[in-house]
Amino acid sequence: MNVKSIVAAALLAAFVTPAFASDEFYVVQDVKTKKCTIVDQKPADTTTTVVSPSGTIYKTRSEAETGMKSVKICTSD
Repeated sequence: MNVKSIVAAALLAAFVTPAFASDEFYVVQDVKTKKCTIVDQKPADTTTTVVSPSGTIYKTRSEAETGMKSVKICTSD
């Protein structure tokens, strides 16, 4: 009986842990369109660049949205 509980807890932890891992948000700008967006993973390709002040990593999406408003190149057209 205890083995089943341990296996169930391990499976639950395996599925829940990735959901909590997404606590990093970045403000990025598309190189071609110059449009700023918020992403939950640091860009690995060259189609976008991180434009957060000093490479700031935000903990929540709402912090990133507020930060995007303060980035000068994201607010100018």
